[in-house]
Amino acid sequence: MSDTGTVIIDEMRVPIVLAPMAGGPSTPELTAAVSAAGGLGLLAAGYLSATDTAARLAATRELTTAPFGVNLFTPGSPTPPAAFASYLAELGATHELGTPKYDTDDWDAKLDLLIAAPVAVVTFTFGCPTATEIARLQAAGSETWVTVTSAAEARIAVEAGADVLIAQGAEAGGHRATFVDRVADDNVDPLGLLALLQILTTSVELPIVAAGGIGTGAGIAATLAAGAAAAQLGTAFLRCPEAGTNPVHRAAVGAATATMLTRAFTGRRARGLRNRFIDEHTATAPVAYPEIHFATAPLRAAARAAGNPEEVNLWAGQTHTLTSELPAGELVHALAAETKTALKRALSR
Repeated sequence: MSDTGTVIIDEMRVPIVLAPMAGGPSTPELTAAVSAAGGLGLLAAGYLSATDTAARLAATRELTTAPFGVNLFTPGSPTPPAAFASYLAELGATHELGTPKYDTDDWDAKLDLLIAAPVAVVTFTFGCPTATEIARLQAAGSETWVTVTSAAEARIAVEAGADVLIAQGAEAGGHRATFVDRVADDNVDPLGLLALLQILTTSVELPIVAAGGIGTGAGIAATLAAGAAAAQLGTAFLRCPEAGTNPVHRAAVGAATATMLTRAFTGRRARGLRNRFIDEHTATAPVAYPEIHFATAPLRAAARAAGNPEEVNLWAGQTHTLTSELPAGELVHALAAETKTALKRALSR
């Protein structure tokens, strides 16, 4: 946050943030296109080494001079092998598996990279950095945005010194951004975006970016009316030509398939299109991230190579049927126009 109390959202021509879709869809081309169109592109660094992240940063800077951001996965704790041994035995009976392992996703090296070569915004998923880590990034000139799913998580982010909160509703595609994934919480309804926005706007004073199930200008307008400063969209961009979405995933998004939350592919709750693998393994999948993510990598790769959507993690939000194949810049402009129309319509009633 600048000395004037403003954040980059206040200067954006369009209140649209590109969600950082790790694992393939996120590309420098997609990030640059959204930023160049007046929104804020976020580049996913999840699952990348610091070296690969640096290369993608350089590529994005070659494509645009507009501000953009980078998303990091906040590391959690390792899971004892005994907690997921039976699940691996279940999967191993019918699939080739990789080696389950814990790592920090090159956390320290990526932080050092972003301090040495700062970007406008650094966002965080799966937890909140320490106050010291946030202060280091801010001193380098970056805003820090923390993704939260509850008021309790928001308080932690505020106390750590975050500049902006990303409020992720349960409608969102991909991984839940919860700081701690717990089986005990499965029996509690996760907060939808509208409910979460109302709770946060009455309990914290930081700017809020709304995320989850937003696929149209009317959806963006609704979040702005509810108090958000901008809207973050991911699924809406999955079918854009600039996205690195794999062909199996790209073909599945937009079809009339329901989504659901599952740990079956990665050991952490995530929303994706329902398929056979989810149906067969959700009930027994443990909390074990990133160990299960690495263990299932070969079976997912084999399914993608075979064009088999039944054994691929098809991450998508609840409004995936509304996606289009427009180029990202055109989509940003179309959504912005729809947002203005929706707001005018609402005010006229």
